[in-house]
Amino acid sequence: MSDSLLNGPLDTPRRVLIIKPSAIGDIVHALPVLPRLRKRWPSAKISWLVAPAGAALIERHPMLDEVIPFERGRYGGWYNPAAMWDLFKFLYQLRRRKFDLVIDLQGLFRSAWISAACGAPRRVGFSNARELAPWFYTDLVDCSWDRDHAVDRYLKVASALGCEEGPAEFCFAVDDADRRYIAELIEPGMKYAVLMPGTNWPTKRWPIARFAALAERLKARLGLETIVAGGSADAEIARQIPAKFNLVGKTNLRQIVALLERACLVVANDTGPMHMAAALGVPLVAPYGPTDPTRTGPYRRLDSVIRLNLPCSPCYSRTCSHQSCLEWLEIEPVLELAEAQIRASQRSA
Repeated sequence: MSDSLLNGPLDTPRRVLIIKPSAIGDIVHALPVLPRLRKRWPSAKISWLVAPAGAALIERHPMLDEVIPFERGRYGGWYNPAAMWDLFKFLYQLRRRKFDLVIDLQGLFRSAWISAACGAPRRVGFSNARELAPWFYTDLVDCSWDRDHAVDRYLKVASALGCEEGPAEFCFAVDDADRRYIAELIEPGMKYAVLMPGTNWPTKRWPIARFAALAERLKARLGLETIVAGGSADAEIARQIPAKFNLVGKTNLRQIVALLERACLVVANDTGPMHMAAALGVPLVAPYGPTDPTRTGPYRRLDSVIRLNLPCSPCYSRTCSHQSCLEWLEIEPVLELAEAQIRASQRSA
C-alpha cells in the first residue's frame, strides 16, 4: 500500500482533522472516509470540524476522537471586531491541537483557508476545488465534479492517502439509547413508512398534497402505517399529512437513523435524511427535480430515484415559477416504485 499524493510519502500522523462542515447529506457522503482513515492509522487522534446542525450525526462516533463545531454565523466578517476576535480565538485553539494532517473535503476558500491556519504540515484537498482553494493545500487529489458522485470523490482522497479500497462503509453513530427512544414511541411490530416532506430548497419539494394522499394509499395498498419525520422547520407542512405518528421536531439526527433502520419504506425529497436512508439500504423512493441524482443522488441507489425527464431539469435553481419537474409527478408512479423497492428488499433478504 503506497501513498499517491503529489508531495510524496506521508509520515504516520498523530493528529488528523477532517473538514466537512456543511449540510447533513454532505456529511453522510463523507462518512465512508472515516473507517478507512481509522483502519489506516488506528492510533491517530481524528477530529472532524462540522457545522452545529450536523454535529449530532457524528457525536459519540466510536471512530472519532473529537467533534469540533464550526459556527459559521458567529464569525460575521472583518467589519465586526467581536466576530473577528472570536474567529481568531477559534483558529488559535485549532492551531494548538498541532494537527499533522488536514483533509479538506469541502473544497471552498473558507475551508481551505482554515486548513492552512491550522498550521498542519500536510493539507490535502481537490486539485479542482473552487474559490482558489487549491492555493492553500500542500497535496492535491484529482477528481471530476461532473462525473464522480460525491462519495466517490471523497474516497479518492482516502485512496490517495494510502487507505485500503473496497465498498463504501457508512458507519452511523446511532446507539442503543437512540433505538430505545424510537422503540418507546412506536407500537411493537408496527410496519411503517417514513415520509419526509421537508427540504432546504423550496424547488426540491414534492407537493405536500401528494405526500398527504400518498399516506392514505400506502395504508390501503401496502398495509403500511405512516410516520412523518423531519426537523422543527417542517412542522407546518407535516401537519397536513394524515400520519399515524408525527415525529417532526421530536428526534435528533441519530434518532432519525434509528427510525429509518426499522422502516419498511422511506419516501423523502432530496435531503440529508434521504441520503441516510439510502446508506442504510432500506426501501426508498426519492423524488428529484432541480438537482442531478448522478452527482448528488442516493449513492449506488439510482433505482430509488423518480424524476421527470424535462428539458429544464436539472437546473440547480432555488427559485422557479412553475416547478413542473415535481408538480407534474403524480402519486401512482411513486407507489409503483415503492412496491418495486419493497419487493427487491424482500428478495435480497
